[in-house]
Amino acid sequence: MQQGLETAVLAPASKLSVRVAHSAKDIRRAQKLRYQVFAQEMGAKLASAAEGIDRDEYDPYCDHLIVEDNTTGKVVGTYRMLPPHKARQLPSLYSEHEFDMSRLAGIRDHIIEIGRSCVHKDYRRGAVIALLWAGLADYVRQHGGQYLAGCASVSLADGGHQAVSLYRLLESKNLSPAEWRVTPHLPLPLGEVQDDSQVPVPPLIKGYLRAGAWVCGEPAWDPDFNCADFFMLLPMSRLDMRHQRHFAG
Repeated sequence: MQQGLETAVLAPASKLSVRVAHSAKDIRRAQKLRYQVFAQEMGAKLASAAEGIDRDEYDPYCDHLIVEDNTTGKVVGTYRMLPPHKARQLPSLYSEHEFDMSRLAGIRDHIIEIGRSCVHKDYRRGAVIALLWAGLADYVRQHGGQYLAGCASVSLADGGHQAVSLYRLLESKNLSPAEWRVTPHLPLPLGEVQDDSQVPVPPLIKGYLRAGAWVCGEPAWDPDFNCADFFMLLPMSRLDMRHQRHFAG
């Protein structure tokens, strides 16, 4: 597995740092955090639940970004990245389990697929998300890739009201052009849920949008993770100028 970040990016005031995991122990710590967020908080049904971790068949092919609290040694944020040369060893991208991505076939070999992003419940104040984006910036510089893409999840614990309201908000100004659209295999039943509530945009999706990403169509329903997944696509050519400074080094 490629190490990616050779030197940790530090946030001195908060004593946080971000780097790519370089050992099986690091990866397991990230998987444990994923279990805490996805299974214990969101109610996901995980095949690896008996081990107290979230693990799937994509993990061995991915690089894993971790944010650590240097005062405690705790992993408090994580992302995983599937670079194009590793994706070619697999029959499909993770997102293709949830979406028909045939319209994106022409760019598939240039996509870095990102996902499994989560932040510890005690650290959801923005600094960890900012460090994860800084880590992604360094990763893109080192590995190339013309597109970042992946699923951003919204919990369905409220019956789907937040997810549906969020989609109605995003479809008015953040949808991709038609030629970039994907289609969910299991669509979220948008017409069956009340969607007149005002909802905040989750920090992860807000980060995508600020960078210049599109929402590529209606969300998919993931019953195992009890969430709605929004497929996000960020062409590197669309990066907001504030983010370009990070990605250009």
